Amino acid sequence: MRKKEVLKNFLRKYIEGTPEKAIVADRKVFLCSLTKAVMNGISINTNTNGVYVTTRCLKHLFDKKPAEEFLFLIDHLHKVVKYPDRVYKNKSGKRGEYCFVKLIGNSEYFCSIEIIQQAGVGEKQTKREEIQIATAFRLRDRNYLKNYILLWSWGDDDPHRSALDTP
Repeated sequence: MRKKEVLKNFLRKYIEGTPEKAIVADRKVFLCSLTKAVMNGISINTNTNGVYVTTRCLKHLFDKKPAEEFLFLIDHLHKVVKYPDRVYKNKSGKRGEYCFVKLIGNSEYFCSIEIIQQAGVGEKQTKREEIQIATAFRLRDRNYLKNYILLWSWGDDDPHRSALDTP
């Protein structure tokens, strides 16, 4: 099943029809895997590359984003995460460690990911890590990334340059 169909089914099952700000079932769905290029490029410190979307995240986006933007994100979120144009270090105090940015059409889309420590299950009880989407949205303000530090890009960008210097 295609990635956007998985998210649409997940949305239909757990989010659609819920009242605004309602508590939803705590579920998650696999979105995609980070590429080796991205993992190596940002030196992500985790033993996994799978990225998940939670009902909590989807409910937040569903309640807060305009319908057109939300539906576009459902169809394209996997592209932003799997094939970002640029990756930035997130600011302290914000949810997520990394910010992925991708130009789709005439707009740039932003997705913050966070590394979650999951409690172990069964006999091992060893903690494991999981990558989850913290938030996503269309970048409307060109200066939004002004003070973010660029960690990696597909292009020839200098990874030590700030977002202020990014075109």
